[in-house]
Amino acid sequence: MQQKFNQQSIKQNEKIKPQAQLTDRFGRKVTYLRISVTDRCDLRCVYCMSDDMQFVPRAQLLTLEEVVCIGKTFVDLGVNKIRITGGEPLTRSNIMKVFEELGQLDGLNDLTITTNASQLTRYARDLYNAGVTRVNISLDTIRADRFHKITRVGKLHKTLAGIDAALEAGFKKVKLNSVILKNMNHDEVTDLVDFARNRGMDISFIEEMPLGIVNDHDRAKTFYSSDEILADLRQRYELIATTENTGGPARYYQMPDSDSRVGFISPHSHNFCDTCNRVRLTAEGKLLLCLGQEHSKDLRHVVRAHPAGSAGNDEALREAIIQSMLIKPKGHDFDLKTHEVILRHMNTTGG
Repeated sequence: MQQKFNQQSIKQNEKIKPQAQLTDRFGRKVTYLRISVTDRCDLRCVYCMSDDMQFVPRAQLLTLEEVVCIGKTFVDLGVNKIRITGGEPLTRSNIMKVFEELGQLDGLNDLTITTNASQLTRYARDLYNAGVTRVNISLDTIRADRFHKITRVGKLHKTLAGIDAALEAGFKKVKLNSVILKNMNHDEVTDLVDFARNRGMDISFIEEMPLGIVNDHDRAKTFYSSDEILADLRQRYELIATTENTGGPARYYQMPDSDSRVGFISPHSHNFCDTCNRVRLTAEGKLLLCLGQEHSKDLRHVVRAHPAGSAGNDEALREAIIQSMLIKPKGHDFDLKTHEVILRHMNTTGG
């Protein structure tokens, strides 16, 4: 059945004339799709989910076949970068099928993954062979006790082993992502940069986003801005702003004595909405048009109302995606001062 589905999807996609770009009401071209394949994770990071998280029933998740179908349609519509996220994407059963099929698509220039690295000793080589170009690894601390506190259940040595496995596999880029919280890990930013530099990796520092209600900390009190991190780092390093990017929201700085770049993702202090080129597909099949708002399109309903092989399947999905551009908002409404949050957690949104 899997093989039949794939053959039908490929044949149908070959008949479709590609649209040059998906463009929203504000003239922004959408070329980047982030796909969450699960809201589950083998860690429980304090900024990502609550300690009593209720996960989506498995029957409500997109099937792997539906994920591939939607991904192919986006590529046909001009998307050239897909990132697979979670939760922890590598905990999803048979997930390599998604990477193997998407990795063969003409027009997809960048197939990437965001992971906590706990499964990379098992999967790194397979991901590379499937066509994954870059790997982003979440690492907020290099202190074992803090790692366990931030992740609630994690073992630092497993993530470090996964990082080593990714570096050995030969990906184009292996990058670290670090969420920085005041009085929790903000004093480690130089240590984290040293860790990345010593391994020839890039690192991006991320301001915590107010997604979901967390009971572990007060976000307004633990907020540590990109500007504060940059000031801390400049006490040790010469950092020169660059115009480089990888198609995402990060602003990058280069160090004259290293090939490693330092990036900042700053939804609060340096809003990047005016250049937003991305949309997100949740594990349940909701197409989120903005990380910080609830504007969405239910693509699971579309693909299940028009199953693969049925009349109008591809056209219905294409039309739904094109029409969704009309509800992509100009920007998010993140504001820590009001204590208002988006109710969905980061693991549900797609990290």
